[in-house]
Amino acid sequence: MSFLIDSSIMITSQILFFGFGWLFFMRQLFKDYEVRQYVVQVIFSVTFAFSCTMFELIIFEILKVLNSSSRYFHWKMNLCVILLILVFMVPFYIGYFIVSNIRLLHKQRLLFSCLLWLTFMYFFWKLGDPFPILSPKHGILSIEQLISRVGVIGVTLMALLSGFGAVNCPYTYMSYFLRNVTDADILALERRLLQTMDMIISKKKRMAMTRRTMFQKGEVHNKPSGFWGMIKSVTTSAPGSENLTLIQQEVDALEELSRQLFLETADLYATKERVEYSKTFKGKYFNFLGYFFSIYCVWKIFMATINIVFDRVGKTDPVTRGIEITVNYLGIQFDVKFWSQHISFILVGIIIVTSIRGLLITLTKFFYAISSSKSSNVIVLLLAQIMGMYFVSSVLLIRMSMPLEYRTIITEVLGELQFNFYHRWFDVIFLVSALSSILFLYLAHKQAPEKHMAP
Repeated sequence: MSFLIDSSIMITSQILFFGFGWLFFMRQLFKDYEVRQYVVQVIFSVTFAFSCTMFELIIFEILKVLNSSSRYFHWKMNLCVILLILVFMVPFYIGYFIVSNIRLLHKQRLLFSCLLWLTFMYFFWKLGDPFPILSPKHGILSIEQLISRVGVIGVTLMALLSGFGAVNCPYTYMSYFLRNVTDADILALERRLLQTMDMIISKKKRMAMTRRTMFQKGEVHNKPSGFWGMIKSVTTSAPGSENLTLIQQEVDALEELSRQLFLETADLYATKERVEYSKTFKGKYFNFLGYFFSIYCVWKIFMATINIVFDRVGKTDPVTRGIEITVNYLGIQFDVKFWSQHISFILVGIIIVTSIRGLLITLTKFFYAISSSKSSNVIVLLLAQIMGMYFVSSVLLIRMSMPLEYRTIITEVLGELQFNFYHRWFDVIFLVSALSSILFLYLAHKQAPEKHMAP
């Protein structure tokens, strides 16, 4: 009876997560497009529902909600379904919609979709060869084979996003990195833009006058016909045609310059607004957060370097370890186990909420940046694939943030994976991503003032 009650709780929560994913799909991703393929919407919502359910089961694990056997069953079932979606269903439909957009392959799209899926499976399987992610005793059809490969892709994605976010967040929030933009700078750039537009208009007028003159002289319609006429038109040119070609080249160059000046003007206005916003109370709050995250970024880079150099992976969760160090240093009586459980629960909850929110915001921006009416279905399925792999990998990494007694069922469900490898791999990719982001933002910040000072 308790199993039925536990299952009804899990099914109800999955329905709610599915509904939220459905609304997010309709209100955010596809609000500017007509939904023609409901299978895409269903796959995205189901992936979102089962991804969130994994995080829900982590919280249930800490709070001891549901029976232990029920939690194990739903962990196992949830993991099997999400792997089935990520490895079999989503890649197949991505291939199907890619082939459907190619007219030559439209009649045999099912065959070519299967070929694309088999190609994906080949590279997906070969992905596990260079990495020490499995115990040798696992069979080729074991669930660990799939989790380990999904984990490598997902952890790589998480580390790339984390490394860039750890650097970009303080760069965005801190007023220290803002350029000092004055009204005179904006007016000077706007004056250059207006001068460029006037030059474009005057040159287009010249082109129109030249065409009218050629038309009046009969140089447009009285062209020789036939084969020899074609040869003559190629080898000779009308008196005003060379002039027209040169003017058109000048107009093209000026239009490109006007586009750049317009973007720079918009950037200056945005920077000025950010400077004014940084002087408000909310702006000062985010400025403080920027300094905090900059310290965190330096600390994270330093710890990642230490972990890589000394091949170190923590055995104790960070909360328990931090409390133990503080208690030993201060020499006070403190129930480390009791408070570490509660603080770990709050920390894991914050990680889960911020992960879901951050990923959804990133997916929305990415979708709007590259989507079109033809590619929207494929892009949504790619986002569902990224989302599922991201959340599965989050479970692999969050496991280390939990006290030892809460990891038991998660470790049993995930199998005998090389968990230490994933943490080392995360540190390596995070370090590369963070250092690359620092270099990129430094060059962009250094180049921006030079661009606006150019005559």
